[in-house]
Amino acid sequence: VPKPNESRMDTKQFAKAIENFVRPSTFPVAAKMLKPDEPVPEKARRPRRDMGIQIANCQAIAMARRYGWTIAVGADDINCPLTKTAFGFAPVTEFYTSGQLACGMYTETAEAGARSEAATPKLAEGQYKFLLVAPAATADFSPDALIIYGNSAQILRLVTGALWKRGGSLTSTITGRVDCSDEVIATMLTGDYQMILPCYGDRVLGQTQDHEMAFSLPGSKMDELVKGLEGTQKGGLCYPIPTFLRYTPQYPEHYYEMEKIWATMPRK
Repeated sequence: VPKPNESRMDTKQFAKAIENFVRPSTFPVAAKMLKPDEPVPEKARRPRRDMGIQIANCQAIAMARRYGWTIAVGADDINCPLTKTAFGFAPVTEFYTSGQLACGMYTETAEAGARSEAATPKLAEGQYKFLLVAPAATADFSPDALIIYGNSAQILRLVTGALWKRGGSLTSTITGRVDCSDEVIATMLTGDYQMILPCYGDRVLGQTQDHEMAFSLPGSKMDELVKGLEGTQKGGLCYPIPTFLRYTPQYPEHYYEMEKIWATMPRK
């Protein structure tokens, strides 16, 4: 029996529904933060151990959504200092909080950089040991967040589905950096949907394309989102978005000479 804040839908059903209503070009991803006493699934690949590389979280998510792999990343697997800090895999340092990592690249001053770092959603150091990601269709765990990449029209469908029951608007914050924090941590901390503009690192390292955006939701809202997609589709919203084709087209002026010629010809 589901708990009060738990979805009645599992990730496999969710993935099938998203494929039906939204048709993303890559797999929806299920994400879970593993506490220190929670085991890493045997089938999960560890980048450093199994591939001999260290990566950023955006690469792990990209491997899940493009390759269909289950990936677990911890402190030893990650070489992105922003990710390690935000996910609590390493201590928060004064060098970080003072804005030195943002200054000169993302912000004009260290003071502005400090505000950017403060705005990044974070987990407490040591609270979790691994980020586990897998395609939702094959995930065998209860997700903290689900992440869907798509074009702006597909993300629009997800937004309208999310608002089907409650109406109003969705509110997301964007810093242009550390979008893995927006996708996973902000979703966990707010317990709500997030619309994500992929960050620079996600584009360079995760190879997210210019046309792609992302959308995330807590695991507890899988059922709500799917019902919203069903309801809005019955109401006339769907993807691919249909174009209006019932109109008389216009042509260059000299094309109409043919109609004049045909009008003078005897009818058979």
